Amino acid sequence: MVFLTAINFVRVKNGGNRFWKRKRIFQLAANFYGRRRNCYTIAIRSVEKALTHVAEGRQVKKRELGRLWETRTEAAAQELGFNYASLRHNLTKCSIALDRRILSDLAYSEPRTFKSLVNIARAKRHLEPPNEKAALEAPPEGVFTRGML
Repeated sequence: MVFLTAINFVRVKNGGNRFWKRKRIFQLAANFYGRRRNCYTIAIRSVEKALTHVAEGRQVKKRELGRLWETRTEAAAQELGFNYASLRHNLTKCSIALDRRILSDLAYSEPRTFKSLVNIARAKRHLEPPNEKAALEAPPEGVFTRGML
């Protein structure tokens, strides 16, 4: 179709079909109770509110899962006499890149593997001093090191 005038080119003769817009809202409201499912204006408000809650719930789920993973790993590390923060720090120093979820899974599903990871972190902690200042200071009196012999 060729538009000979600019007014006909800009003008939209048929708006978008309302049927599909309403159908989408009613599909999202299909499991709601009562008029929230059947009346369009009420369904719109209910669907918008439900989608808002769903978006908030995704963020809450991420936070809760992170806390759960840290709690599981902390408990397993404390059983072996180690701290969670120092475990993560020393594993990072050893170039063992395991995230919180994997550490948590190892803690409850493979305790022997987790114990070996704790032993690696413990060995790394004993090999290196906690900070550089402690490495430069002389050892306390009564302690003999290999350098003194």
